[in-house]
Amino acid sequence: MTIGNIPKDIRRKPSRRSQILIGYIPTTSFQRITNKNARRRAQANLFHACMEKVLAPITPYSETGTAMMTADGIWRRCHPIFAVFIGDYPEQTLVTCTYQGRCPKCKVPRDQLGEYQEFPTRTHSDAVDIYRLADDDVYRFHSACKEGGLKPVYHPFWRSLPFVDIYRSITPDILHQLLQGIVRHLVTWLISSTVFGRKEIDARCRVLPQNHSVAVFPKGFTTLSHASGKEHKDMCRVLLGLIIGLPLPGGQLPSRVVKAVRAILDFVYLAQFPSHTTDTLRCLQESLSSFHDNKAVFVDLGTREGFNIPKLHSMFHYASSIMLFGTADNYNTEQTERLHIDFTKDAYRSTNRKNEFTQMTKWLERREKLQRHAAHIARQQLSDQDGAHVTVSLGPPRVHYGYLRMPRNPTLKSVSFQRLASEYGAGFFQDALADFIARVNHPDVSTAKLRNRAHNTLIPFNAVPVYHKFKFTASRNSDRLEVVDSVQIHPAQTDLRGRILPARFDTVLVCEGEYTTHRNKGRPIHTNGDLTDCYSGDQIAQVRVVFKIPDKVINLVFPSVDVMSPNYLAYVEWFTPLPATPDPVNRMYKVSRMFRDRERHATIIPVEMILCSVHLFPRVSPNTPQDWSDWDSSSVLEHCQSFYVNPFCNRNSYLTFA
Repeated sequence: MTIGNIPKDIRRKPSRRSQILIGYIPTTSFQRITNKNARRRAQANLFHACMEKVLAPITPYSETGTAMMTADGIWRRCHPIFAVFIGDYPEQTLVTCTYQGRCPKCKVPRDQLGEYQEFPTRTHSDAVDIYRLADDDVYRFHSACKEGGLKPVYHPFWRSLPFVDIYRSITPDILHQLLQGIVRHLVTWLISSTVFGRKEIDARCRVLPQNHSVAVFPKGFTTLSHASGKEHKDMCRVLLGLIIGLPLPGGQLPSRVVKAVRAILDFVYLAQFPSHTTDTLRCLQESLSSFHDNKAVFVDLGTREGFNIPKLHSMFHYASSIMLFGTADNYNTEQTERLHIDFTKDAYRSTNRKNEFTQMTKWLERREKLQRHAAHIARQQLSDQDGAHVTVSLGPPRVHYGYLRMPRNPTLKSVSFQRLASEYGAGFFQDALADFIARVNHPDVSTAKLRNRAHNTLIPFNAVPVYHKFKFTASRNSDRLEVVDSVQIHPAQTDLRGRILPARFDTVLVCEGEYTTHRNKGRPIHTNGDLTDCYSGDQIAQVRVVFKIPDKVINLVFPSVDVMSPNYLAYVEWFTPLPATPDPVNRMYKVSRMFRDRERHATIIPVEMILCSVHLFPRVSPNTPQDWSDWDSSSVLEHCQSFYVNPFCNRNSYLTFA
């Protein structure tokens, strides 16, 4: 049990202990009852009897109220009301006393679950009137239940609870309805032999570039027998990129399949938003409508005969439930599934398997006391001092990408320019560095004169310290360093076990803007050289080197006392600017390598201008097996020249590129 006024960022973390265990419900199978229907009714009656006993303490106070001290230390009159029930589909039908294959919220016919239309909602008062007949004539009671489409449960626990509408209280379930429901169905349809097949999708899965937020499936994901919710979430991040350009059997156009997949992925991501507006709810409904407009393609391809799937119909109720109870991530069963491990499985393992319930509750009570004592000590020792961090402010951002945090020490203390060119692929490092130094020292000089100054710039060193990784955290507070993103830049190397680690040079999103280099005057310069006349907006680049100018020569490189040199620099290779509109079918932005004089265009920028990592899908033609059969995840960025920007990499990517 939890209460609604606890912030969801606290409720969603089991370690914060915002949800408590109030009882164990027995799962007796009643094997002595031979009739299956009678056995199911007995199990349902047992569940409702137990729930009625568990919720009995709040029943008298729902109307009269009771005095409670809130977190601010003030006593208030509170009315505890059974508000929402969080559970998967079998639990929802058990609580609402509806039959399997029916909607627990509305009266949709069994053969119309796949239709995109609104049906009358179930009425709580009508159900209460039906169950009041349980104490009278049995035949009349069963007849009324059959007519109302309800199970003949003797006394549902919600029958006597005040201010309760059990059908409205059923909430969406992202884990079981979307991730392990609709997404699982969608993957099954796509890998069938009548659509794309397993071989092609697995082959493409093996060559996707690596990213902090993207899971690696070295053997493909179609071989997974029991995929978890997390694995289905990882599939969502790459699913659209795997089918782009794949041909359908018989030469059919795959555009409807792509649109249907894009619509489902949009719905899954929008449903998980931490906050909603009228516009996002409208987009949620539009994505569901788009899927229903294109779902017939799976029937045409012979994959499905119909769409009478209760979990598909449940998507219709998401918008109304969000408007009633808040965002769907606030009542996702991922949290309760995780708590089941702590409160039940771990507790049972601590017993001797004899009279286990008494031992389990005692173990939990002692554990909670220790946790409360530890939290009290932690609050006393809490310090407000922030750790070392590097942040930058370049105007009001559209999305909070995180706070940049660099390692305290470089990965390699000294790497020569020659090695940067041969191992890191920074072939024009010296020229780019000379151009950057000239622009920092002479921000007001024209581009033509800057080229001459860069040509005559003397670089008094031939090696730099290099960093192979940097991170982005959700908070500046050093006590809560939750890493939300990271960028890796390293050549091929060997680990301690002698295994070869392939090279990795991540792609990133670089912010449009100007970098202030003067301490007193605050005069800005464009740090990306003559690239500023090529694009207007944030741009994608591949990071080749992250380095720092040696401290012993910093005064020689930047002799002006007014100039404040950036601490960390990055040598990046640019991609073309993002187009004004995405692809009309898959709605993803296309980018390709940017060339100058037939060479990849590269410059040096401050690391602070990097907003986040970006994941790219290789853009290949329909007859691709001969083109990319020799590629792998470490070389695809080098061999392929055209890409789609992945909007499903993480929430920030979706907000930026969707």
